[in-house]
Amino acid sequence: MERSQSTAQVAGFIAQKLTLPASQIESALILFNEGATIPFIARYRKERTKGLDEVQLESIRDAYQRWKDLEDRKETILKSLKEQDVLTEELEQSVLDCTELNTLEDLYLPYKPKRKTKATVAIEKGLRPLLDPS
Repeated sequence: MERSQSTAQVAGFIAQKLTLPASQIESALILFNEGATIPFIARYRKERTKGLDEVQLESIRDAYQRWKDLEDRKETILKSLKEQDVLTEELEQSVLDCTELNTLEDLYLPYKPKRKTKATVAIEKGLRPLLDPS
């Protein structure tokens, strides 16, 4: 795993979503991280995954990808909040506890920096009088 969490923790998270045994999911994740493909695992590694079929393996792979995307987004949001100097322990814990991307984005929305247009940059530089045709 390239993340701070172990394979067992990630498998537990995915098991809650898919209602499959965590041990089977953990075995599949290990095989995915070794570079094995879904057809290979379904045909030649059934004993390690305790008989997971291709549909279940695809669900596990997709859930794992969603988990990785969520973790990447958490990392980005925490970095942004630190740069803005608005990160509190409570806010950090709320971000870390999120299990859904939509919830995470809703939590970040009040702190999300506004996009700067050329007009807003010009106004910030004091060029507002040039914009008003008087």
